[in-house]
Amino acid sequence: MATERNRQDDPTRTLDLLWRRPDQNAIRRGPRQGLSIDAIVSAGIRLADTDGLDSLTMRRVARELGVAPMTLYTYVPDKAALLDLMLDSVYGHAERADTTGLPWRARVEAVARENRALYDSHPWAAAVSPSRPPLGPGQMAKYEHELRALEGTGLDDVEMDAALTYVLDFVRGAARAALKERERRAESEMSDEQWWEANAPVLAEVLDATKYPTAARVGAAAGATLGGAYHPERAYEFGLRRVLDGLGALIEGSG
Repeated sequence: MATERNRQDDPTRTLDLLWRRPDQNAIRRGPRQGLSIDAIVSAGIRLADTDGLDSLTMRRVARELGVAPMTLYTYVPDKAALLDLMLDSVYGHAERADTTGLPWRARVEAVARENRALYDSHPWAAAVSPSRPPLGPGQMAKYEHELRALEGTGLDDVEMDAALTYVLDFVRGAARAALKERERRAESEMSDEQWWEANAPVLAEVLDATKYPTAARVGAAAGATLGGAYHPERAYEFGLRRVLDGLGALIEGSG
């Protein structure tokens, strides 16, 4: 899935829509048909959840709602704005654990797992570029909650922001890798075990263990443990611990 980048031709209009500013978010291009921005956003989310981000078009959303495509433009100016609204909505509805009183590592781990759960529910969200996040109420509530996990660690404000980005980038990357693995398995219609069984005779002939001794030894051990060459969940758990270890070194050094 290619990264979807938000177009910001009119960021002020998008902010008006995100915050539902009543005197600002009307787009006068024809008669209204009794819809609402929330209904359009919900339809977009359902479509992206079911068929992926590539399926998201204003025409498809209109069909989902049973209206003419041009009707949507009296509410939302374009797909880029709709995507911002959708992302802010899933951010706003994401579950957030109360980690008050827990050590910083447990708080940050909770943030990581919340984001992983969000991407499991809405895989398309991991493909959206984070460079210009939608600055709506959902995004701001998420940012506030996540920064609190790093309060009291001794990091300054810039370091807190960078540390949070470090964690979220890892989770987003892991979620995208897991999605690609699921797509690969679905396309091949074979489990890892079936793939290895089918290819084992050829691999045994072409791979010389004396020429690649380390690769042969480590690959065999990992394959026996994981049941395949790659296990997304194990990679995520291993990586998350290393991310937290790295933050620990930074936090301990700042104390």
